[in-house]
Amino acid sequence: MKSIGEVAAQFGLPTHVLRHWESEGLMTPARAGDRRRYTDADLYRVAAILISKEAGFGLADIRTMLAVRSAPDRHEVMARHRERLLARIARAQAALDMLEGGLECPHDDIMTCPHFQGFLTDRLRSSSGTGSDRRAADRIAGGAADEPDVVGRRARDRVEPYVG
Repeated sequence: MKSIGEVAAQFGLPTHVLRHWESEGLMTPARAGDRRRYTDADLYRVAAILISKEAGFGLADIRTMLAVRSAPDRHEVMARHRERLLARIARAQAALDMLEGGLECPHDDIMTCPHFQGFLTDRLRSSSGTGSDRRAADRIAGGAADEPDVVGRRARDRVEPYVG
């Protein structure tokens, strides 16, 4: 059995993260008096949570995946996340395409670049929906943007995923 400090050090996490996961119902370490004691099963659970976070799952979905006892219920959570992830990949690929075109552009003024103008035309075409509809679609495609990640930042403020 390990202390919270030992487990946190093993995974490179602050101890408050493990406490937060416990408060969120992701873990229930044993107690020796008022001290948390982590078993090997708890260590596997921490590893599962970290792998799931790295895959972009929010804590609620991780809790569901770890708690459900039927494959169809787990598959539903995973399929929903897969769709959000595919949308994020598509947005990232579009951003990469724009950057690669910009790196090859010889124009001093990017607004005169035919490649960049193509991206602007596409954006203008896709922005015909209302702003609130667009924001709602972005939230759905991007996942839980307001959920704290393992270091307390909001997903919308994150530049790179935390990989511990």
